[in-house]
Amino acid sequence: MGKINTVNVSKKYTFKESLYLVAIIQGMMITLKRFFEGFVLHKKFTIMYPEERRDYSQRFRGEHFISIDNNKTENCTACFLCETVCPAECIHIVADEREDDQNLYGVKKEKKPLSFDIDALRCCFCGMCEEACPKDAIKLSRNYEMSVLKRDDAIYDLDHLKREVKGLKGRG
Repeated sequence: MGKINTVNVSKKYTFKESLYLVAIIQGMMITLKRFFEGFVLHKKFTIMYPEERRDYSQRFRGEHFISIDNNKTENCTACFLCETVCPAECIHIVADEREDDQNLYGVKKEKKPLSFDIDALRCCFCGMCEEACPKDAIKLSRNYEMSVLKRDDAIYDLDHLKREVKGLKGRG
């Protein structure tokens, strides 16, 4: 068998680059600048969470919720569009027939979700479920505090998700 030749495509470093001196000096200058700003000028780079809260954009996408109307009826008609469009496949819906007396006002809704589960650990918070919903039932709130102690607590069921919507300021 013949010998296999390999070609070295690595860049040849100059003597100055091989000492990494320029990169080390640049890093030290950034460190000294932050040290000076913090200790001499008393400039703060962190917030004191949870006493201080970061103000996020109106477009921030946080915890999910399902809107309910004045009769405490969820707006979801179990059309499965949010489940279909979800790239993370974290939404699971089981549909059921809605009783005639449940929705006295507005458009008659024939179906309702018997169960509506969202696995927040799988969700990538892309907002595609919110965009796909024809009834504006599923929404993403601005709540970013979603820590849990057990994995099962991060699977939100219908009772956890149902929330009355007073008004969405700046959303659209």
